Amino acid sequence: MSASAPRPAVSVLGLGLMGTALASAFLKAGHPVTVWNRSHAKTGPLAAQGATPAGKAADAVAASDLVVVCLLDNGSVREVFETLGDRVAGKTLANLTNGTPQQARELAAWAAEHGARYLDGGIMAVPHMIAGPHAYVFYSGDQEAFETYEPAFAALGGARFTGTDPGFAAVHDLALLTGMYGMYMGVLQAFALARTENIPAAGLAGPLTEWIGAMLTGIGQDAEAIDSGEHLTDVSSIAVNRAAIPNFTATFRAQGLTTAFFEPLQELLDRAAEQGHEADGLSRLVDLLDS
Repeated sequence: MSASAPRPAVSVLGLGLMGTALASAFLKAGHPVTVWNRSHAKTGPLAAQGATPAGKAADAVAASDLVVVCLLDNGSVREVFETLGDRVAGKTLANLTNGTPQQARELAAWAAEHGARYLDGGIMAVPHMIAGPHAYVFYSGDQEAFETYEPAFAALGGARFTGTDPGFAAVHDLALLTGMYGMYMGVLQAFALARTENIPAAGLAGPLTEWIGAMLTGIGQDAEAIDSGEHLTDVSSIAVNRAAIPNFTATFRAQGLTTAFFEPLQELLDRAAEQGHEADGLSRLVDLLDS
């Protein structure tokens, strides 16, 4: 999209914290923006920035060929879509609501039945990061629609197409969030342990950040081991980690903390050892995570 080319109109459905950030980013990038929210009062701040408020979702959809949806959940998205019916024909629906791969595939099928192109998205940012250098969005679904509107999506941050299967963006989104939540719960457990001895969290934050950062450098090696199925290690084996985990759980109990965060890890390590994988690295545990 050249600097002089008119920017396509965008309609944004849903004006929570994230939807508002998305609409604001499109406005700042020079797109004509129409906004809709169930609670009409939320359109006010964006109207003050130049957006056109719509009284009905159907009015917002009629205003733009690109419709960006960001609601609380995909159940809400389906409810809104059902009110629109064939009014979405000829539109591109970019659903950036957090959801499951199966929900994305079902919504894509609904869109196709009603003559619309569908993209599912996973936003890898919090609202204040939108349009910043570290924000990006995973997209999957209709590749032609993605290529058509990729320059518009750049208003939000990076745009990464993950494949034509509509569920792939959700898989990528949930996978990254899984890693984040696992890390975050470990950080909270670390702070809780320090607090039992009156060690301020602020004093632990620096070393903890450095340590986690150093450990993250091994993610690429783990990925190679998982893809190749070659898990032998000279760094930290299943056997070594299995012997160490009881020290954590014993300490947590003695300090009056829950052991719930570490018990699943102990169970996985025990099963891996029982299956003869004691010399392998922790990457081997991925094979034991199937239900």
